[in-house]
Amino acid sequence: MKNLEKYLSLLDGEVDGLLLTSRYSRHYGAEFDIAEGVAIVARKGSRYFTDSRYIESAENNLRGFEVLEINSSNGYYKRLNDAIADFGITTLGYEEHYLTAAELMGYEKHLNAKLVPFNKQISGFRGTKEHWELELMRKAQAITDKAFAEVLTRIKPGMTELELQAELIYCMYKNGGTGLAFDPIVVSGPNTSMPHGVAGERVIREGDFVTMDFGASYMGYCSDMTRTVAVGFATDEMKEVYDTVLKAQLAAIAATKAGVPGKDIDAVARKVISDAGYGEYFGHGYGHSLGLEIHENPSPSAGNPDPMPAGAVCSAEPGIYLPGKFGVRIEDVTILTEDGCEDITASPKNLIIVK
Repeated sequence: MKNLEKYLSLLDGEVDGLLLTSRYSRHYGAEFDIAEGVAIVARKGSRYFTDSRYIESAENNLRGFEVLEINSSNGYYKRLNDAIADFGITTLGYEEHYLTAAELMGYEKHLNAKLVPFNKQISGFRGTKEHWELELMRKAQAITDKAFAEVLTRIKPGMTELELQAELIYCMYKNGGTGLAFDPIVVSGPNTSMPHGVAGERVIREGDFVTMDFGASYMGYCSDMTRTVAVGFATDEMKEVYDTVLKAQLAAIAATKAGVPGKDIDAVARKVISDAGYGEYFGHGYGHSLGLEIHENPSPSAGNPDPMPAGAVCSAEPGIYLPGKFGVRIEDVTILTEDGCEDITASPKNLIIVK
């Protein structure tokens, strides 16, 4: 089924039109990414509005949408109201998760249709990926794996976190990334105890852990991985913590499959870490879904009591973070199936000591 057809299936009840304002939903519905624009979807037709910077690309690549240009005499409100009248729309489902208060007030003031919060329904289809989406995500992950292999040869004592982050970004683009899935996290030494630390001027030293959380984007679809490596040597404590995190990840991956509640997958990893005496140092969820966005739903985390669906793409990323000392996180990407899951991350997970 085309993604636009999925959106049309939402129009049999509470709303008779959809207002797509986020880049992610416009990309999903049109199956092509245009940086700026707004789309409207109805039974009688679907239209995509963008300005002169993107109109040619939209006309050449969007299928299923009538493409119209926005300009000073035909702004978004006018174009949208024309479509509302032409398609007989009375209620528009909108993406409340992505609109600012000012944007929502503008739409409510100027559009000739009732606006209904509809983000959950609009984004819900993205929890299960189509075959072609999975192929794009495999490609994104393969690019990320290549970048990791290459950046390993560049980690040296004396370089700063910022310098290593620059090398990592370069490697992702060099190996085929069309963008970054998110701003990479590159931290070293005691900074690795901060799960979302920010790269700075700290100089990497012998005996440091270095944590790199990064992902390339390919044709709009994200990858995500984390590897923690040691520079020069690792102490017995560092090895113990690393081994515990790896055991937790492997156990949870083995328990991951469609039909298992997200919280139960999280609990498997959490138990391994708690049994080893580090439970208080694992504060975040075991994983999250990803796709067009780096964080999507549903998630294999403690807050999700619902069964995970087949075709979901989820991270597997337990961690232990000892304040002021060091932290370890290991992250792969998995595709859930009825029988288990496919780990699409190819990079090694044994403790790598960079010489």
